[in-house]
Amino acid sequence: MSKKPSPVYSRNVIEFTAVAAEFCKYAEHASELKGDEMLKILQRLLPLLYLKASLLPELEPFFEDGNEKFVNEADWSRISESFRQLLGTADDNLEIFDEKFEVSEAPVPSSISENMADIYQDIKDFLLLYQTGTSEVMNDAVWECRMNFENLWGQKLVDSMRAIHKFIYSGEEIGSAKERNEGNEDGRDTSEWFISKRQKDYRSDGK
Repeated sequence: MSKKPSPVYSRNVIEFTAVAAEFCKYAEHASELKGDEMLKILQRLLPLLYLKASLLPELEPFFEDGNEKFVNEADWSRISESFRQLLGTADDNLEIFDEKFEVSEAPVPSSISENMADIYQDIKDFLLLYQTGTSEVMNDAVWECRMNFENLWGQKLVDSMRAIHKFIYSGEEIGSAKERNEGNEDGRDTSEWFISKRQKDYRSDGK
């Protein structure tokens, strides 16, 4: 009897990997596009990314020490800034479903660029681990990606889709990042935007 193939080579994982690679390609070359072009790309790509991530198999990790990380804070900042400059006045939105909402009892300022950088970090780390070709490493890459999709960036993806939909059909034109900054007086501290900090908190809570 032939051995059952590993779930890391299943159709659902392969298809997610393809969509994830497409997302990372656009994120890394965002500066080569116009803002309205990127919004339309994200309008089509994000729902597909969400669908494929939701179909990833439920696996158990092989290793206890956690997966190796490749995307650092400088990479995150570069992707975030690239989207921020590209999307300009389309970037800001009020996030109702943020976990901080229960504390503030008011919508929390958020941005598409931050969300895209968060999603990019997790997905890029997944891709680089998956490309090793080592079954155990690939398994844990799929396991962690699904876990983080459920608990971290899946909601950010959905929130961004809502904001993108609203802006595209508002009929507004995208203003420059400078115009956006002139209208942004909330003085947000960006020191905690790097998603790795949230992943550490998540792991330390033992959830």
